[in-house]
Amino acid sequence: MTRTMMLPAAALAIGLSLGGCADMSDTSRRTLTGAGLGAAGGGLIGSLTGDFGWGALIGAGAGAVGGYLYDQSRQAEQAAYERGVQTGRSQARAGRS
Repeated sequence: MTRTMMLPAAALAIGLSLGGCADMSDTSRRTLTGAGLGAAGGGLIGSLTGDFGWGALIGAGAGAVGGYLYDQSRQAEQAAYERGVQTGRSQARAGRS
C-alpha cells in the first residue's frame, strides 16, 4: 500500500473506532483507550525484541489496568469536588439564616 493510500485508510479506521465509543461509559472508554495505547506501545517495544504479539498483549493488559485505575481516580476526584460544593452551599445557607 502506498503512503498516499495509507493516510485516508488510517483516518477512516480512527474515525470508525472513535464512533464506536459514543455509547460507552467513561470507565469503559478509559479502560479501552488504555488498552489500545498499551497495545500500541507494547507492540512497538515487542517488535524491537522480535515478538510483536506478546509485546502488544502484555501492553494491552497493562494499559487496560492503567486506564481503569485512572478512571477510578477521576471518579474519586469528581466525588470529592461535588461533596465540597454541597458542603459550601449548605454552609452558605446556614450563614444566611
